[in-house]
Amino acid sequence: MESLISKEYKNDFVNTFTGDESGDLKPRQTPGVLYSKAVPTPVKKPTLLAWSAELANQLGIQKPSTQQEIDVLGGNRIADTMLPYAACYAGHQFGHWAGQLGDGRAITLGEWETAEGKVWELQLKGAGPTPYSRRADGRAVLRSSVREYLMSEAMHYLGVPTTRALSLVTTGDKVLRDMFYNGNAAHEPGAIVMRVAPSFLRFGNFEMLNARKETDNLRKLLDWTIARYYPHIQGEDKVLDWFKEVVDRTASLMVEWQRVGFVHGVMNTDNMSVLGLTIDYGPYSFLDDYDPNFTPNTTDLPGRRYAFGKQPSIAYWNLGCLAGALLPVVDKDQLLEALETYKEIYWAKYYAMMGNKLGLDEIGEADISLITQFEEILASIKPDMTIFYQLLIDLPLYMETEQEVADYFKASLYNDLTPEESELLYRLVTTYLDRLNKNTIKREASQQLMRKTNPRFILRNYLLHQAIEELESGENQLFLKLQEAIKDPYSKNFDAFFETRPGWASQKAGCSMLSCSS
Repeated sequence: MESLISKEYKNDFVNTFTGDESGDLKPRQTPGVLYSKAVPTPVKKPTLLAWSAELANQLGIQKPSTQQEIDVLGGNRIADTMLPYAACYAGHQFGHWAGQLGDGRAITLGEWETAEGKVWELQLKGAGPTPYSRRADGRAVLRSSVREYLMSEAMHYLGVPTTRALSLVTTGDKVLRDMFYNGNAAHEPGAIVMRVAPSFLRFGNFEMLNARKETDNLRKLLDWTIARYYPHIQGEDKVLDWFKEVVDRTASLMVEWQRVGFVHGVMNTDNMSVLGLTIDYGPYSFLDDYDPNFTPNTTDLPGRRYAFGKQPSIAYWNLGCLAGALLPVVDKDQLLEALETYKEIYWAKYYAMMGNKLGLDEIGEADISLITQFEEILASIKPDMTIFYQLLIDLPLYMETEQEVADYFKASLYNDLTPEESELLYRLVTTYLDRLNKNTIKREASQQLMRKTNPRFILRNYLLHQAIEELESGENQLFLKLQEAIKDPYSKNFDAFFETRPGWASQKAGCSMLSCSS
């Protein structure tokens, strides 16, 4: 285990590419460079609130035992070999080209190499302004930092590709935020998350270089990215082959989001990882009641571009933007052909995943019809997605009446079923039971498959809201319980949280809807 202070950090990105080394934090355009030097701005009193011990052990990082080490996590101290910077990238936001964006409140400190030779970027979110902060302060509040810290780790334990979170510190400072952009700004406690990933490269990094017609920089970034993160890809067509793999990884990520009911909330191209990771946790949510049209982001209303059911198609659209950025170095027709493979890849992976959720031995044409029936009827009756699929695992193999079926799923319902909905659910269950009886695998094997695929615990927004309120009042019991629960989402060990969203949380700010500042 090594200390955050004494570690000799690598800085391959900074040493490979041209950057603005002035250290000037004034917001500005930075053509010709891939990053700008940005040293974190000190805060009043960094205090360690949370530490991901399992991740630290994986990386070989010693838990901070001195204030000097905690100061690194809070941006008040930089290790001698760190070369902190903010990356320059662009993006399409809500379907529109936004031009230069960049790390507005994230600062990468350096690259940590493990004993096994793997390299991870360490990044502080909320450590102060950068040249890409535009009109913002580069800070983060406790509310958004708790959400990012817990959800990063929750997604990891769910088995969803994601960036990670190593630490959460409070800063001792107050930060002014208008949570819903409605003129009701208030001061909130500040905090900083240390994020960890092999890379934070986004679609937008490549879009920026193409938009500025910096083709040499584009080629250089592509060569570096492929050699570093896709070393198995070589040859004259390596950029095309790389894009094909990004398409595949992105399709896989969307399937995982749909599996657990995760809604990102702001799927701009600058929030899409070229490694196929979930990145940038802002106004996210898990589904409570099953609603394909649900978006947790107030900024996404009324169009609901990034709603749960639209995420796979938005990923395809975003991949199209990445393909456009590669046009200077790859043939257009080849890129389009590679892009079009997304649909086949996604649906193959999606139906296989849904087969696992339903405990099916294999997927045939009739099963695709059954899966569609599940989607349509769940969207109609809107049961709690997580609880419904948990109840489905132990569904009795023989159910005779509509009332029997309705009573069995009652714990997952937010509203009483109408006669029409009761009939729909009964027909669905009857069809499903007929299919289960044709399984070539034993019932126990089918149930085991379902238990591995369907989480029993999800990090619901109302739980996060309650934990944040407690932390702001000096209590941390719920926060500590959630830290443990996220590590074991497929067991019954945390069934104290196995219940539908309470009625009071349906309209409460921070529980039902959030904004991009959340």
